[in-house]
Amino acid sequence: MSQHRPHRLSDFVADLSALLDRAGDEAVILREGGALLAELVAQDDWLPEAQSLPDPTRYQQYLLHREPAARFSVVSFVWGPGQATPVHDHTVWGLIGVLRGAELSQAYERTNGALKAVGRVHRLEPGQVEAVSPTVGDIHRVANAFDDRTSISIHVYGADIGTVKRSTYDADGKPKTFISGYADVPPPLLFDRASALAYGAAE
Repeated sequence: MSQHRPHRLSDFVADLSALLDRAGDEAVILREGGALLAELVAQDDWLPEAQSLPDPTRYQQYLLHREPAARFSVVSFVWGPGQATPVHDHTVWGLIGVLRGAELSQAYERTNGALKAVGRVHRLEPGQVEAVSPTVGDIHRVANAFDDRTSISIHVYGADIGTVKRSTYDADGKPKTFISGYADVPPPLLFDRASALAYGAAE
């Protein structure tokens, strides 16, 4: 069994914080932040068990990190077999990277006032990342690609996403306001590099 390496999340948070300190342009954040997230989800040896547990009734949204100034949050989405979101938006930039299993994403946009699917269903495999935001496309529906196993994706948003007022959409495109919150599990302890070395987790 591979060694658990919790420092990977801490390193990602530090690198993303540094990126936001120097870059205010969303395109840069999505491009460079996407590369950082791709590096994080390329290794499946760091996510705590408490933030990887599915629920039989609905997908789970576990908070992994909330930046003190709420510039970003990191969340694990855990999909039980066959589970899916409604069509929904985010209102802020976001990055989605698959860690385990696979995820299906269908984009939507408004055309002449109606909400319509755009393009084909996109399948994300482990290590792959995609972006959402009001500027690049913000409305989609996401589902576990499997009916017989759990899938996990790591989401990064440009806000404390669990407190953001957003919308789901019915079949006619009518919005309904919601605030997602988080599953009731404390976020994991972050390690700085020195602590990770002392813990014995760093490579």
